[in-house]
Amino acid sequence: MGYQNIFKRYELKYLITEEQYNKLRELMKIHMCGDEYGRSTICNLYYDTPDYLLIRRSIEKPVYKEKLRVRSYGVADENSTTFIELKRKYEKVVYKRRISSTDSKAYDFLVKREKICEGQIAKEINYFLDFYKELEPRVFLSYEREAFYGIDNHDFRVTFDRNILWRDYDLSLCKGIYGRDILKENTVLMEIKVAHAIPMWLVKFLSENKIYKTPFSKYGNAYKTLFKEKTSGGLCYAER
Repeated sequence: MGYQNIFKRYELKYLITEEQYNKLRELMKIHMCGDEYGRSTICNLYYDTPDYLLIRRSIEKPVYKEKLRVRSYGVADENSTTFIELKRKYEKVVYKRRISSTDSKAYDFLVKREKICEGQIAKEINYFLDFYKELEPRVFLSYEREAFYGIDNHDFRVTFDRNILWRDYDLSLCKGIYGRDILKENTVLMEIKVAHAIPMWLVKFLSENKIYKTPFSKYGNAYKTLFKEKTSGGLCYAER
């Protein structure tokens, strides 16, 4: 099974308790299977402008928004496979396109603008880099993920994220897993990723257990904390 590089889907987020997670996991045994990369540590470097323009626009909940990140599965080294991901959202539909690279080549491409590969996705990322100037890594974010796909529909996916950590220093996928917590204790971030409708068995479970969709951005929550701390007693980014 290879890596998928193009995605188009709805991504719905829910904050659930460990008790709700355990109940749902029992039900999922009938309907879902663990992904090949089902249990993994995901590391991300989010790129942004010096004034955090991308994430500031994102948390305003516009009709269209976009972001750029580099992702590795586990702590990387210079030669590990990483993914440069361009993620867009338009009218609630998520479009994600990515190219594989290594940690060192990804940095050379995104910051030094060295050529990395041919193809449409590389062209789109290059256009993004030309449009948003001075993009550099701004936040490192990691989490432990469990991923599952539907037995009858492999495009239907559910993921559970825990131990979501972020930092705005040591901005490298090679430095290790540490930082500040985002989630409250006894809380799991669940994401439902689906091209069309959510299966009825899951709709029924969510309704019976009073689990409701909630807006939640990992990078957005990290930025809000960072913004509050950096601007207390000083100018906010929008005033600079």
